[in-house]
Amino acid sequence: MGFRTAIDDFGAGFAGLGLLTKFQPDIVKLDMDLIRGIDRDTIKQVVVRNTLEMLRDLGIRPVCEGVETADEYAALVDLGVELMQGYLFAKPALAQRPQVTWPQLGRARATGGAGTR
Repeated sequence: MGFRTAIDDFGAGFAGLGLLTKFQPDIVKLDMDLIRGIDRDTIKQVVVRNTLEMLRDLGIRPVCEGVETADEYAALVDLGVELMQGYLFAKPALAQRPQVTWPQLGRARATGGAGTR
């Protein structure tokens, strides 16, 4: 039996590049402040794109937190992100498994919200 390690909220507080130089986890969860509005913010797109490239070079699997809109989802798909979490997919639920919804990628791209680099 084994286990995997993760850094949560990467890009916020103490969970940044300094920590990554000392500890290479299996998974890094990018903080929602980097993800919110990424479809409209070219600076966030550059920061996240290069962070993803660095994580891939280190063999670390990225997860993007806080995905709330189909346009954010489409922008992250365009950047090659495979693992995401956020209200767009499901709201937290303790009593039962939350209802999961998957955005229609074509519709998000048609609105012009994603891929503005």
